[in-house]
Amino acid sequence: MANTMSKADLVASLKDSLHDAAGVFAGSGATPDEAFERFLAQALPDMQVKCPVTRLGTVTLVANFPRYSLGSVAGFAAFKTQLWGDTCKLKPWEPGYPGSVPRVLASYEAGQWWLDFDPAPTSTAIGAWGSKFDFWYFGQHTIGAAAADTTINPQDRGLLILRAQVEAMRELSIRNAGKPVSLRDGLSGQPRNSTPAALWQALLDYFYKARK
Repeated sequence: MANTMSKADLVASLKDSLHDAAGVFAGSGATPDEAFERFLAQALPDMQVKCPVTRLGTVTLVANFPRYSLGSVAGFAAFKTQLWGDTCKLKPWEPGYPGSVPRVLASYEAGQWWLDFDPAPTSTAIGAWGSKFDFWYFGQHTIGAAAADTTINPQDRGLLILRAQVEAMRELSIRNAGKPVSLRDGLSGQPRNSTPAALWQALLDYFYKARK
């Protein structure tokens, strides 16, 4: 089996890690791999926390305008820090001081992310620092058909598979609520009798305790 970060190879690794339990989900959707692709996608938000990816974004500032859409910023997940205003060497008491750098926060509203400035950037500040507001942000992870389009580092492959196993056990526990199921644990590969809910919790705990 290939060991790349492409969607197909990640699905194959996830199936293999689930052993006999993979048969429960095979062909359960519109496509044979729909369930496994869903488990990988559901794992991405926690991978974002565990293995964050940082990207550079830019918006163009307008004097006295406090809010800017981030609709054109690819995969925005959370604001990290700004670069605007870092070059100011003037002291508050010196002529030409453009004022304090506004406080910047990200908010989600009307189906999209925004950057909110408090106070709004002034014409003096824009004149001193420019209208180009560069900032670092945490981006959303993606899994691509090609390995190059997957944003998770290859060394974090095992964590991704582990987190996707959690989603599989969560769904299996709902399907088989209160009914013991014979499974392999996906960690040691040894057979064990347990409920999917117990495995779900054990795998989730293991994921959160894993060092990064």
